[in-house]
Amino acid sequence: MSIQLPNDDESSEMSEINVTPLVDVMLVLLVVFIVTTPLLTQVVRVKLPKTEQTEPAPDKHVAILSINAQGEPQLDDKPLPLAALETELKALQERDPDISIQLQADKAAVFESVAKVMASAQRSGVGKLSFVTLQQ
Repeated sequence: MSIQLPNDDESSEMSEINVTPLVDVMLVLLVVFIVTTPLLTQVVRVKLPKTEQTEPAPDKHVAILSINAQGEPQLDDKPLPLAALETELKALQERDPDISIQLQADKAAVFESVAKVMASAQRSGVGKLSFVTLQQ
């Protein structure tokens, strides 16, 4: 089914837009940007000095809180029940207000146990809690 329009050349206007020239211009601009973009990156060559790898100085304000594969917390390699963890962390905070807790969780530990330990640390008022992972 088609629509028949009157064929008056003088009174009717053509309302179609020819987009082919527009597409051609956009493609040319795209090619120009693709070619010139790598030329705009500037690289500064710097020869860095070589040093020996050293161990950082031990920090006196750090306690290590680890969670083993069974989900049991340990504070500075001392096994601790979850119920006593919060009071122990509060005591650490009172002794040293600048203490930072490093949380190390075994990769086989269930996330629920990690979340419980984190909640205990938050309730105890620990202000600095960092996560330690193994670098591979």
